[in-house]
Amino acid sequence: MDAVRLIAAGRHALAQSGAAMDIVGEAWQAQALVQGLGNWLSVGGPPELRQEARGLDEAGGRGCGVFDRAAIGSSDSRAPAHPPRAAQLTEVSDVRQALLGLQALLGEVGIALVGVACATDDESLYWQCIESIDAADEAGDRVRAILRRLTVRERGSASGVL
Repeated sequence: MDAVRLIAAGRHALAQSGAAMDIVGEAWQAQALVQGLGNWLSVGGPPELRQEARGLDEAGGRGCGVFDRAAIGSSDSRAPAHPPRAAQLTEVSDVRQALLGLQALLGEVGIALVGVACATDDESLYWQCIESIDAADEAGDRVRAILRRLTVRERGSASGVL
C-alpha cells in the first residue's frame, strides 16, 4: 500500500481514538510508519535523501521502543489487535506528500499524547507519553530535514545544477 494512504489511515484512526490506550496504540503505529518510511527511503529513495532517511528509520525505531509492548501488544482488549500498518508499505509514489502527511501525523500524535499524559494518574503511562512526545518531536525534526533536502534537490534540478 502507498505511504500516503497508510499515513491517511493512521491520521483517521488517531482521530477516532478516544481511550488512552487507543491513542497510545496509534502513537506506536505512527512511530512504526516513521520507521517504515525511513527504511524505504534509505533503501529505495533518492540517493540524496538516504542519509537523512536512515536517521528517520532510527528515530522511528527508538519511538517504537518507548512503549510498553506488553500493554500495546498483549491480549489486553485495550491493545491494538492488528500488526503495524507500516507492514503494508509497498510504495512511496509521492515522497513529498508522504513526508508532509507524516509530519502532520506526528504533530497530531504529540497533541493527543499530551492529552493522555495530562489525564492519567498512572505514572508509567505518563512517562511513556512524555518519552513518546519526545520521540515524535525528534522524528518530526528528521522529516523537516528530509523535506529541506528534497526542496534543495528539486530547486537544483529545476535550475539544471544537479
